[in-house]
Amino acid sequence: MSILIDKNTRVICQGFTGKQGTFHSEQCLAYGTKLVGGTSPGRGGAKHLGLPVFNTVEEAVGETDAAASMIYVPAAFAADAILEAVDAGIELVVCITEGIPVNDMVRVKAALAGKSTRLVGPNCPGVITPGECKIGIMPGFIHQKGAVGIVSRSGTLTYEAVFQTTNAGLGQSTCVGIGGDPVRGMNFVDVLALFQEDPATEGIIMVGEIGGSDEEAGAEFIQRHVTKPVVAYIAGVTAPPGKRMGHAGAIVAGGKGTAADKFRALEAAGARTVKSPAELGSTMAALLKPRRSAAKARGLVAKGKRPAKKRGASGKSARVARHPARGAARRSVKRR
Repeated sequence: MSILIDKNTRVICQGFTGKQGTFHSEQCLAYGTKLVGGTSPGRGGAKHLGLPVFNTVEEAVGETDAAASMIYVPAAFAADAILEAVDAGIELVVCITEGIPVNDMVRVKAALAGKSTRLVGPNCPGVITPGECKIGIMPGFIHQKGAVGIVSRSGTLTYEAVFQTTNAGLGQSTCVGIGGDPVRGMNFVDVLALFQEDPATEGIIMVGEIGGSDEEAGAEFIQRHVTKPVVAYIAGVTAPPGKRMGHAGAIVAGGKGTAADKFRALEAAGARTVKSPAELGSTMAALLKPRRSAAKARGLVAKGKRPAKKRGASGKSARVARHPARGAARRSVKRR
């Protein structure tokens, strides 16, 4: 299982025939995403990458039964593209575009209230369920199907967490880059709730940044509702107050939103925090190991089996290994 998307998700691309839309649509198709077409106003009826082009999202949904859309529309028109997808009944909108004016996104957030559409982004790497569906700009080859859910405000650190969990043999259930803009769609609480309910997700990695209060809200949700191990990191520890660090939303204002505040909130909620992103994978592996061992033992008991006895380095049973003399005597009897 996964959250948000899977191998059956039918996807369209808004801004399909543009440079970015074309390139990333090709990458998604190569990964195995079920891309069924795209939109480019004025070019309806044409073919692009062997798929149909439509003038509107409504037409695309009517013809392809698409449930998700990825947006590569220029910033000045991206908010309208999101709203068009919402009006057409798209269930999941992933907006990759960066630089959308904050006022435009305030309008979008107001329009989303009460609607069933979920928005990821803008200014985000997208969403991927490894081996099934990729909607976004992330490099597919570093992902591996597995058990760790990843949610992050930082695109680059999303890839870092993915690479580490892949190397640790844990893999990922789904990765969601929620984006770093101050006004955006899904937040930490939204994604944490989905991971908590997903039986395939054994642990959660959460990567936040300075600025805003989403991480504190996430910490409160973890404390109240999340029973799975959570490993968290906050980027921007050395950021001076009042300075933007990378993302438009990563700014400490009025003494709030500092990395120290966010670390304290997460630690108080029971999450395992790390001071370096290089420790995300190893820390999650350490947290999951005893849980997996306990689950394996419970499974053996449920099947009426007993866990195998531990064996010594030479392959002898632990009992013989503790009594080498007795073992030697038995071997000498057999020789006679």
